[in-house]
Amino acid sequence: MTERVEGHGGALALAALRAHGVREMFTLSGGHVFPLYDAAHTSGFPLYDVRHEQSAVFAAEAVAKLQRRPGLAVLTAGPGVTNGISGLTSAFFNASPVLVLGGRAPQFRWGSGSLQEMDHLPLVAPVTKHAETVFTADDIPRAVSAALTTALTPHRGPVFLDFPLEAIFSVGDADLPAPTPVAPVEPDPDEVTKAARLIAAAARPVIIAGSDVYAGDAVAALREAAEALQVPVFTNGMGRGALPPEHPLAFAKARRVALGDADVVVVVGTPLDFRLSFGDFGDAAVVHVVDAPTQRAGHVQPAASPAGDLRLILSAFADHTGDRADHADWIERLRTAEDAARARDAAEMAADTDPIRPARVYGELRRALAPDAITIGDGGDFVSYAGRYLEPSQPGTWLDPGPYGCLGTGMGYAMGARVSHPDRQVCVLMGDGAAGFSLMDVESLVRQRLPVVIVVGNNGIWGLEKHPMRAMYGYDVAADLQPELRYDRVVEALGGAGETVAKAADLRPALGRAFDAGVPYLVNVLTDPADAYPRSSNLA
Repeated sequence: MTERVEGHGGALALAALRAHGVREMFTLSGGHVFPLYDAAHTSGFPLYDVRHEQSAVFAAEAVAKLQRRPGLAVLTAGPGVTNGISGLTSAFFNASPVLVLGGRAPQFRWGSGSLQEMDHLPLVAPVTKHAETVFTADDIPRAVSAALTTALTPHRGPVFLDFPLEAIFSVGDADLPAPTPVAPVEPDPDEVTKAARLIAAAARPVIIAGSDVYAGDAVAALREAAEALQVPVFTNGMGRGALPPEHPLAFAKARRVALGDADVVVVVGTPLDFRLSFGDFGDAAVVHVVDAPTQRAGHVQPAASPAGDLRLILSAFADHTGDRADHADWIERLRTAEDAARARDAAEMAADTDPIRPARVYGELRRALAPDAITIGDGGDFVSYAGRYLEPSQPGTWLDPGPYGCLGTGMGYAMGARVSHPDRQVCVLMGDGAAGFSLMDVESLVRQRLPVVIVVGNNGIWGLEKHPMRAMYGYDVAADLQPELRYDRVVEALGGAGETVAKAADLRPALGRAFDAGVPYLVNVLTDPADAYPRSSNLA
């Protein structure tokens, strides 16, 4: 039976949001969206506010990524929306189902120069799946419901609606659309069979699983396929932890050997972008498994590319009944390389040097982090080490900026993670450069009693820029920060706590105090500026 709802535009929007499982609102106060606040306040709908709009969108994205449901950010008109565009763009590249609701200057005065009057749609349309202005209160439930369905339909992504002042403040009534279940995208069975045959017959196959495996709830199907076909698995993004580190087919350290010698590389749920050498694996055949036809790579010609529900495709791989090659020798070879790399990493993570090496920070974090801890990377050089040394043991516990590479996600992601998982550890790994983007939002975390641990790798430079520029030109510019800056005192001034650590031996007790503090706590680790992460920039 259709439900009829009435009220001002904010109440109508909230009714549709609740129906689709949205459970919280992230925002920065603005008069254009007061009715949405009124609806939330009067009905007990949780509302969290921030100090910069990008943090509101990043918080909504963290909810969307961790909980695999829509996240909501509400932004006031004009600069409120433009301040959130980096967050929207990150959500677009990360396929995160985020809904941004924007205020908008009144339509009846359009062109007269109202406060913060601008047309947002041309700015947000390129980085959203759908962008629309809703001109009447009666149309708001329909528009919100349709936008959320679009956000959740593979390939998932952000959507945007804005409401002129008279629409959101007016009273209306309308039918509340029932949520439309998103039907699985059925893959082409011939393409699935073609891919399965290639994998099964390969002598040296490798699977690389990415964020869409988690977003599409395909973790169990991935394990089933890997075990049935006996294929080693590497992961990136939120695919990390899909196979626990102790699984006999889980690999992390032997990637160079694997991709250098594989004859079939199966990339599942992640693009063939700079993180994967743009899909160029030498003579290896590439199987690209995507959740929607739009995600097939246009710059390479894969040997097969099944598109559709990842659970259906991976389960079909597991059920493949054709001939299968024996991969035991290949797996043993990779395990030998993996074990050797682990031994090298163990020595680096135990390095008792001052200045502190970033690897030692992660050696101590491996001891401190619980298996279900939410780990957030916000940085360049320092966070690159996290990808190497930290190995999530559970899926859905790793958040990084993704392929767009936008700094400043840290405090917003931390807020969304703490709201999503109030009983888990939440740890933000932050470069000292990245700290400049969002650290003020520690105040938002303190004020709303959302404790997190922040570990800053403080080397006083933009590490991923300083060292490559010096190698290219013999000098560097615009790559230095204040050495040994006291970011912990910034957090203390905002109501949290923290300390600076300059000696490796002091790391473990400092992290213990941080996780026991019950408030936002920043461990400011003075790391060696000469210790740069050994990788190319992959800018091309």
